[in-house]
Amino acid sequence: MHKRQHQKPKSEKKLRNQIKPQNLVLSCYAEQKGPVWQAFCLDFNLAAQGGTISEVKAKLHSQISEYIYDALEGEDRAYAHQLLRRRAPLRFWTKYYLFKTAYHLQLAHNGIREFFNEVMPLTVARHA
Repeated sequence: MHKRQHQKPKSEKKLRNQIKPQNLVLSCYAEQKGPVWQAFCLDFNLAAQGGTISEVKAKLHSQISEYIYDALEGEDRAYAHQLLRRRAPLRFWTKYYLFKTAYHLQLAHNGIREFFNEVMPLTVARHA
């Protein structure tokens, strides 16, 4: 006689397979163009502008938080699957990796670009 093992529903397995630690860290960069800083979140194709690096990073962080909230709990819930998979065009990713490689090889340390990661803002569900 075989013991029947408790199996998790397919939807729970699928969700577990999609949420990986590396998916919770978003690839971002900022660059200065004249007096203006621009910051980009490549994983969601979001951008922000500001006068300082700290201002532009704060604006981008706020955009990311609002974007995720709208996709998961707000009025855009029906489109969450598409919204959470919306990536920047290839040219932005290429630029990101070229500049990041040059930076790490110490070929470019001119202070007009900054690479950073944003942790995806999530709230842990509590079971009643």
